[in-house]
Amino acid sequence: MEKSLDKGHIALLGWSLNAIEAAENFDRRYVVVAPEWAEEYCKEHAIPYVPWNFERLNDRSMEIAETLQEMGVDVAIPLYEETVEWAGAINSLLLDNPRLYGQALLLRDKALMKRRAQLGGIRVGIFEEAHDKEDVIRFLKRVNQTLLKLDGDPNDPIHLKAFDKAGCLGHRVIRTPDEVDTIPEEEFPVLMESHLDGWEFAVEAWIHNGKIRFLNISEYVTLGYSVFVPATPELERYRDSITRQIEKLIKTFDIDFGFVHPEYFVTSDGEMYFGEVAYRPPGFKVFELLERAYGFNAYQGLILSFDPKTTEQEITDFFPREVVDAKGVAGCFGVYPRRRVVSRLQMPEETEDHPYFESHELTAPLEETVTKRTAFGTHWGLLYFFGDDPHTMRDLLKHQEELDFYV
Repeated sequence: MEKSLDKGHIALLGWSLNAIEAAENFDRRYVVVAPEWAEEYCKEHAIPYVPWNFERLNDRSMEIAETLQEMGVDVAIPLYEETVEWAGAINSLLLDNPRLYGQALLLRDKALMKRRAQLGGIRVGIFEEAHDKEDVIRFLKRVNQTLLKLDGDPNDPIHLKAFDKAGCLGHRVIRTPDEVDTIPEEEFPVLMESHLDGWEFAVEAWIHNGKIRFLNISEYVTLGYSVFVPATPELERYRDSITRQIEKLIKTFDIDFGFVHPEYFVTSDGEMYFGEVAYRPPGFKVFELLERAYGFNAYQGLILSFDPKTTEQEITDFFPREVVDAKGVAGCFGVYPRRRVVSRLQMPEETEDHPYFESHELTAPLEETVTKRTAFGTHWGLLYFFGDDPHTMRDLLKHQEELDFYV
């Protein structure tokens, strides 16, 4: 597409073919900042590219911000959790706003994030940092003592999370002191938090000039396995209170532009508890699901909400109306083998024959022994579904958990 010189020049931090394709087919100039292994592909496909190793932190780290500034880049957009801090550092220079780096640190460190949320009057569970296994055992006992558990009562679980990893990575549920022994020493320090009973869901919100421009509620069927958009009417009825929570989040974290992906719990009495917030696109291909459901490109929405040169009219014209403009319900399921030994991929007929089934990205197994799933682990590939009814979608995604895709 023809690129406009009157609109922002943006840098995409990280590697995502879908994001690159969206930028290629949009009216903004762009450059991809990615590790050196991407160079050959970028040359071959004439993709504007700057090599950078995001794992290298040293006295030359500001070099990338200066390079982008010299190129005339207006803003950097993080595509992955690991590039959020880099975007904060780069944008503090490009936008001449030193606070953006501090904000990025808050949005990366789950313990700092929870403290900031608490200071802003946002409800969170009990949480602490753990530096060793003794800290975890102490916290487990203290939480259950607070809940007035008697000897012999089953413990309420606690959750352990890595400070700065995306999604379910490094997430463990601990119920007994014995389970603490299974945690490898190298996982410390971790964030510990009390279990929140309630319906967990995620939100995707595009923000421009401090205001929400599009708010999606993603319904989890089983955390770490499946998600669909838009949500069922039962979850959508909380939209007004969810919107108020996101507005509180924007104010608490001083967010003026960009995109947030927070997770919340809603209890049976309608109270909202904050889980965590990310400042980058969600996992589980939610951007792709939104495009399937609504028809707009969520990555282009990301570019619009980050670009300081985006006009009010542009952003208003771009986004559809939530829920009512959806053409259907899009969902995906992450497959994890249920057997310990597998030899081939075999798609269940009932999945392939279902009218909602669209496609999958599963591949033949590379090895026969399935490694034990630590914490939530990583799925082996996704199945994609699309249909009219959110309840049918929810039940269909739940049912996939009982099927074998690898035998």
